Amino acid sequence: MDNKNKYEKYRPKKFLGQNFLTDVNISKKIISFLEIEDGDTVLEIGPGHGALTEHLVSLDINLTAIEFDKFVYEELKNKYGVKLNILSEDFLKTDLTKLFTGKKLKIIGNIPYYITSQILFKLFENHKIISRSALMMQKEVAMRLKSEPNSKEYGILSIFTNLYTIPKIAYSVPRTVFFPKPKVDSSVVSFDFKINVEEPVQPELFREVVRTSFNQRRKTLRNSLRKFFDDKNIDINLIKFDLSKRPEMLSINDFKILTDEIISVKR
Repeated sequence: MDNKNKYEKYRPKKFLGQNFLTDVNISKKIISFLEIEDGDTVLEIGPGHGALTEHLVSLDINLTAIEFDKFVYEELKNKYGVKLNILSEDFLKTDLTKLFTGKKLKIIGNIPYYITSQILFKLFENHKIISRSALMMQKEVAMRLKSEPNSKEYGILSIFTNLYTIPKIAYSVPRTVFFPKPKVDSSVVSFDFKINVEEPVQPELFREVVRTSFNQRRKTLRNSLRKFFDDKNIDINLIKFDLSKRPEMLSINDFKILTDEIISVKR
């Protein structure tokens, strides 16, 4: 039985965005992008029926997998036993800082495309405990991660990806190696997490400013942030920043400067 036929006995759950990888060579290639060394602590997000897991369990690593689908969880638990520490829970609700202590994490996964952004933001929030990641995602999203200011792809994900990591589109993956075949093309993206992140003085406020700005990306900052300033009782005329610009014109550093200006006015 080839790998694709093996997966045809399952009924992928659409509401979980399940598209199982069926090509062994591509599975091995994805793992190679994680640059695993003996003794590493590795977390796999959503192992599914084990396309990556079956190769990871043979390595000299501390391997944990988090799987939301209880049927799949039981299957992998029975198959790999003590070789795999598998948890049946929602990755987005998992407290990684409590689960992992000591050596930094390396994270891998063929992740559900419909929650790619949420997964990435969770990784960024936990950037201090992660060293590297290799994730399969929709090609269109991968392109946004690498986009520069003044491009239509540039946005919230671009800013936070490049604030916390050095991303690289490592490999393009055809639709034909999944079951069922998705309607979009895929890419594997590797992320080197920065050791010394030049974080904004108030990271939460920075995130709020960036998100609010891009929620109405076609408007100038003066218009997109007007309610934001009103809610915080800030006189928009006191802001010493060119608010006639649109958000896609601003670099990461520009958003830091804008946030610092808001902080100074609030005082």
